[in-house]
Amino acid sequence: MGPHILQLPEEILLLVLSYLDGRTLGRLGQVCRKLCHFTCRDAVWRTIAKRCLNSGFLRRGTDVLMPWLQVDGDVLYFTQAEEIRAHHLRADGGGLHKRPFAVFLGHQEDVCRFVITDSHIISGGGDGKIALHNLHSTASIQFTAHEQDVNCVDCHGGIIVSGSRDRTARVWSLSSTADGRWLHTIQTEDRVWSVALSPLLSSFVTGTACCHHTSPLRIWDLQSGQLMNCLGTEFRRGAGVLDVCYETPFIVLSCGYDTYIRCWDLRTSFRKCVKEWEEPHDSALYCIQSDGNNMIASGSSYYGVVRLWDKRMNQCLQSFTLSSPTSSPVYCLRFNTSHLYAGLATSLHRLDFTVSSYPFTAM
Repeated sequence: MGPHILQLPEEILLLVLSYLDGRTLGRLGQVCRKLCHFTCRDAVWRTIAKRCLNSGFLRRGTDVLMPWLQVDGDVLYFTQAEEIRAHHLRADGGGLHKRPFAVFLGHQEDVCRFVITDSHIISGGGDGKIALHNLHSTASIQFTAHEQDVNCVDCHGGIIVSGSRDRTARVWSLSSTADGRWLHTIQTEDRVWSVALSPLLSSFVTGTACCHHTSPLRIWDLQSGQLMNCLGTEFRRGAGVLDVCYETPFIVLSCGYDTYIRCWDLRTSFRKCVKEWEEPHDSALYCIQSDGNNMIASGSSYYGVVRLWDKRMNQCLQSFTLSSPTSSPVYCLRFNTSHLYAGLATSLHRLDFTVSSYPFTAM
């Protein structure tokens, strides 16, 4: 490769580099600082990473990695590579109609996360873009949001917050997203794995990889983008937060690589952790959901383990191991009073609370 390669447009250069093998990329990254910057991009290594995966992760010819799902009434939405599919749930027990009634497109890489509003699906993808999909027409608009993967998004009251591997979080207004303008850019100095907007729309919390700060959980003012507080300080390096949610305007739940679910009370002067629950098998926790009362569900990184927790108890209430051809993490879960839905690398599973034995079945 001659010096003229650095004069190529960025998207063309990334495409060229994506055809190289790992050893060549490593050597190329030692040539100069600019090439090092490009060879470290996720888009360059994604093809290599997919080739390294066990072929059991292939489904219908498509790489299905780290799926995300949401349940809205009688509709289940889930990701399949760059698609978001919408399926009606059967009225006779929560099963899934096999044929999707809508497919939402807009990303060139896998969809990382998405949220649902009254009128739109807002998704973030591995292509660094945010897409706004109209729920009623499947039409969508996309705009470049970050330099690397958009790992997480949240949306309330016309405000979008996004977090990325490029070590930034951004605040957007739905009225300004058509031309890709943002209200604030927050330099987190660490990869952002999770974000959550306060129900009061006064602040938002970011969960980062915990590689450069003592606290991976930080709260930011929504109006100014300034840091308000850090939650906790006793995190070991690498104890990143993979999922975070507001249970109430003043109670935040978090989980991640340190194997704990933590409950934070923002009304206390030090915004401290008021209770924590440890995963019994010392596994990272990829996802949590609360019913807003006393029940929490968590998804483990090993063997597809889902656990149910009662906040009034110190130990796990009940656990289930989901059958899977691979030892896949539970990447996402959602539950209501009758069912729990969990997404693994290659399959969706349903837990029926109305059956006394609580059997998990593949969907």
